Amino acid sequence: MDWIERDRIVPGVENMLRANLGLRPGERVLVVTDVLSPDRWREYASGDLEGMLRRSYLARLVTEVAAASFPESRVDFYAFEATCQSGKEPPPPAAARFKETDVLVAIVSFSLSHTAAREEACRAGVRVASMPRFIPEMFYPGGPMAVDYTAIAAETGMIAAWLTAADSAAVRSPDGTDLRFSLRERQGLNDNGLYTAAGSWGNLPAGEAYVAPVEGSAEGRIVVRRRWFPGLEEEDLVLSFERGEVVKVTGGGDVGRKLGVFLGLGGTGGRARRQLAELGVGTNPNARRTDIVLEAEKIRGTVHLAIGDNSHMGGRNAADFHQDYVIPEAELILDGVTRMKGGRLLP
Repeated sequence: MDWIERDRIVPGVENMLRANLGLRPGERVLVVTDVLSPDRWREYASGDLEGMLRRSYLARLVTEVAAASFPESRVDFYAFEATCQSGKEPPPPAAARFKETDVLVAIVSFSLSHTAAREEACRAGVRVASMPRFIPEMFYPGGPMAVDYTAIAAETGMIAAWLTAADSAAVRSPDGTDLRFSLRERQGLNDNGLYTAAGSWGNLPAGEAYVAPVEGSAEGRIVVRRRWFPGLEEEDLVLSFERGEVVKVTGGGDVGRKLGVFLGLGGTGGRARRQLAELGVGTNPNARRTDIVLEAEKIRGTVHLAIGDNSHMGGRNAADFHQDYVIPEAELILDGVTRMKGGRLLP
């Protein structure tokens, strides 16, 4: 079985290391992946298991391609036990290993972006590509990695400047999203895919401007359209907010039921997980998939809103969880000025 077309990922891997991560001769590269412990296998459907195994195999293949294409660099592979929760800290030995390199490529099933382990690696000067739920096809010609990241950087930088300048924001959509919150004194950030400076990091594929809303300010609701989130097939998912946090989850079938339990609605235990954490705007013209959040949130003309941790992106809410929800055909209003409507940026 040809699980991954090696020849089709080679140009993408080489471009990632050369252009996105600025790999220089003699530097160290560490490619990492997470693997399920045997006792967790029965918790996942066979399709999910296949995706995780394929992702880990991709990470190993990327290691081989990198070693062959960049013989003057030391390229290593490291696998660690999966946390089974995006935003949860990896095992301490893994966190320590992340700091012992110049470039870290994290092709994982559970995101490391919003963790102290990733942040500490960056503080040590490591350049990090965080790639949760990445699939080989993203490397293929025409995929979201095969873009002009310089052009993306220009548009993303413009939007990040809008977010920095704004005191207030509102997001609306034809599906019923209507959420208002404060951005006062918060810095808009530019995830443009160019991580060539020491300590820089972001997602690959990249292409988003984002900001941490002011805690306690969100009022309204997010409506996540079915088929715009993994497993969300039955009906739309609705998250209702009061004073900055989710107070009710409705719809969404099994996804909604599990989320409500995980957030601990009606109690105090999951309060940090319930906070509005992020506003983002996608800018990648080759991003298309709606069932993988890593790519969906980069689709040019979409807005995404997240709950959970934002302490690693300029906010004050620390949590063991961060989850993005992508809103297509969105309207984005900053300080009363409509900056996006129907998924199109306005001049």
